[in-house]
Amino acid sequence: MRITIADVAARAGVSKTTVSRVLNSKGELDQVTASRVRQVIEELGYVPSSGAVGLARGRTDVVGVLIPSLTWPWMGEMLQGVIDAVEAAGRGVMLFTCNQGDASMRRFASQVSARSFDGLVVIEPEGTTDYIAGLHANGLPVVMIDDRARQPGFPSVATTNYAGAASAARHLFGSGRRRPLVIRGSEQFGCTVERLQGFADVYTGEGLSVEPELVLDGEFTLAGGVRAVEQVVADRLPFDAVFAHNDLSAAGAIRALLAAGRRIPDDVAVVGFDDVPLAEVTVPTLSSVHQPLREMGEAAAQMLMSFVNGTTVPHSRHVIPTTLIIRESS
Repeated sequence: MRITIADVAARAGVSKTTVSRVLNSKGELDQVTASRVRQVIEELGYVPSSGAVGLARGRTDVVGVLIPSLTWPWMGEMLQGVIDAVEAAGRGVMLFTCNQGDASMRRFASQVSARSFDGLVVIEPEGTTDYIAGLHANGLPVVMIDDRARQPGFPSVATTNYAGAASAARHLFGSGRRRPLVIRGSEQFGCTVERLQGFADVYTGEGLSVEPELVLDGEFTLAGGVRAVEQVVADRLPFDAVFAHNDLSAAGAIRALLAAGRRIPDDVAVVGFDDVPLAEVTVPTLSSVHQPLREMGEAAAQMLMSFVNGTTVPHSRHVIPTTLIIRESS
């Protein structure tokens, strides 16, 4: 049975607040009382929770992180950036996912009510914007890592999806590619809209257009990339390049192109987006728009901790730019 702060208080004959003050070395305490509390802590083998340690000082030194799922290909890199910044500041992380929908959000809400963390980094689960904005309005420090190209009403960190896609288009156009296949992501995401527009605008500016029949949904998956290429090959549509909205669907495109006997990049050049570690191990290695995932996580965590410490943080987007990384596939 887990020993609690209430057990320590009862054995020592003091209040839970007194135990918390001893744990935090805070406030004027009778030395005999403090010594008795420490002796009870040692006898019971009590390990204080972050909430118990924070009871007297008014904070937990824990940062909450709310994400949709751990299965997204780039999530690990972004979370590592958050964790690096938080741990460097001597704090801990409490992670919440939304794998079980409403049930997950109810559990998260219970931890908010219990004040289990001092502030929140959000990679927004679908449909939670109003709820998160309400938490911020009620005093919880919140920073969002945002892909929806809009101001959430509190501080956020974003990257240059439009400019990143445009850099991919300029690279492909500059190498003579005139009929690109675009394997887009899910339309519900703002990054999909920005990447499609940024890429198309470059070709429009050169007097060409991205043909509608060459814009296919890849759902950000390996299988989606395979299906997109197989469809245009089966339909006998000519194309000389692929721009995929993430590296996973780009890897699927490479697999399908090779299966169809197309040479990469001689026949078809391929560029992805995100530049996750996968891009360096595909055959051929994948050109990709580097999304600064770890840097975005670090920036969001640093902004949040400044916010928690009382620094005024502007309610604006902090933008970290993308960079095109050219490898063998293009």
